[in-house]
Amino acid sequence: MTPILKYFPSALVAFALFTPLTSQAEEPANIFYGFQMEEFEYRYGEGGEEIFAFDGDAFVGTDELKLRWEGDGEFDLNVEKFETLSNQLSLQTPVSDFWDIKGGVRYTSPQGPERWYAAIGLSGLAPQWFEIDTQLYLSEKGKLSADLDVEYQVLLTNYLILTPSATVDIGFSSDEEIGVGSGVNSVEAGMRLSYDVWDRIFSPYVGVVYERKFGQTANFVEAEGESADIWYAVIGAKLMF
Repeated sequence: MTPILKYFPSALVAFALFTPLTSQAEEPANIFYGFQMEEFEYRYGEGGEEIFAFDGDAFVGTDELKLRWEGDGEFDLNVEKFETLSNQLSLQTPVSDFWDIKGGVRYTSPQGPERWYAAIGLSGLAPQWFEIDTQLYLSEKGKLSADLDVEYQVLLTNYLILTPSATVDIGFSSDEEIGVGSGVNSVEAGMRLSYDVWDRIFSPYVGVVYERKFGQTANFVEAEGESADIWYAVIGAKLMF
C-alpha cells in the first residue's frame, strides 16, 4: 500500500462532517464546472534563461462539495526539462461565506525524485479582497511543508487590470533529496498587467516576476551552479471557461 493512503480515513471523516445530509424530498443539487489558467506564460530571465510556466485549476460539483484539480509547473526551455511540476486532486467545501476548506492528495513529478503528499488547505477572500490560498502538506517521507499564495486585483479600468501576487514556500524539515531545506525556502513575487479582450475568457498580459531562494534551499541551488535569485520579464494570457 502506498504510504500516503494511511492518511485517507481521517480526511474522509472530516469531509463527511462538512457534507450536509439531503432528504429525498429535496431537489437534486445543481452541478457546476469550470476551468481556468491564472498563469500561462513565457518567462525570459537574466542570463538568457527561458521558462514556460503555468498555474491552473478545474472543478466539478455543487455549491456544497466540489472535486478540484490544481496543477502548476515550470519547464526550462534551454535544457528541456521540468524544474517543477505538481498535480493535486482535492475535495472542497465551504466553511463560511468567503472561505472554503479542501483536502486531498498532491503528486510532484519534476525531472528527479517524485513525491506524494497528503494535503489540507484553506482558500478564500480576506478583508480588502485579498485572494488567499494556503495549504499544509505531509509527504510520504514524513516531511511537513506549507505554502501561502496571495493575490490582489487592481481595476485600472473595466478591462485593464493590474495583479500583484506573492507565493511563499515553507519547509518544517529538510528533504535534501529534492533540494528543499527547513525554514522559508522560496518567495516568488509578480506583477502582471492584463487586458480583458473577451469577457475575462481571454486576457493577455505582460509583467515581471522575481524569484528568491533562502537558507538551505539556496545552498542546494547554488551547489548546482544556479543562482538563488532571478528576475524575469513575462508575457502570457489568463484563460477561463
